[in-house]
Amino acid sequence: MNRKTYSVIAILSLLGAGTIFAADADKSKTAKATVTFDHPEKFADVKDAYMPTDKGRDAILDQIRQFVETKAASYLGAGQSLEVKFTEIDLAGDFEPQRGPQFMDVRIMKEIYPPRFDLEFKITGADGKVLSKGKRQLRDPFYLQRLVPFHDDPLCYEKDILDDWLRTDIKSKAAAAH
Repeated sequence: MNRKTYSVIAILSLLGAGTIFAADADKSKTAKATVTFDHPEKFADVKDAYMPTDKGRDAILDQIRQFVETKAASYLGAGQSLEVKFTEIDLAGDFEPQRGPQFMDVRIMKEIYPPRFDLEFKITGADGKVLSKGKRQLRDPFYLQRLVPFHDDPLCYEKDILDDWLRTDIKSKAAAAH
C-alpha cells in the first residue's frame, strides 16, 4: 500500500468513529437520567473510613450518581428521562475498629452488612407524561455470593445491585412505554 491508501484509510476510520460518537451523543441528548440524594448526611452508611469525611462521602455519592446516570441512559428509550432520588443508602460491609488499629479503615464484608438502597423514581416520556413512578427498597442479603464483574471496585456490590434494578425494572418499564 502506498501513502495515499493509508491516508484514505485513516480518514475513513476517523469518519466512522465520528459517526459512532455522534450516535452516542444523539442517544445521550434524547435519553437522560438524573440522580439526587435526599439529606445524604443522614444516610446510614456512606463512609470512606471509620472516622468519615464529607469529602469522602461526596466522592462515593458521585460515583453512585455517575454509574446510575450512565447505565440508565443506555436503558431508556429516545426522549425518555429518569429521575432517581435516593432517600437512604447503607453500603455493603462495615468498619470494625475492634479488630485493631490496622483495621480501623478497612471495610469488612459479611452477610450481616448487606448493601441497602431506598429510592424513588420517575420515568417520563418525550412528551413530558409520566410513564412510570414508584419507590423501591433494594436489598440483597446474599450479596457476597454474587459474581460481580469488577471485584476490585470498592462499590462493586452496590453497582451490581443497582444495575440489576435498572436492567430489570427501568429497562422493562421504558420499553413497555414505546
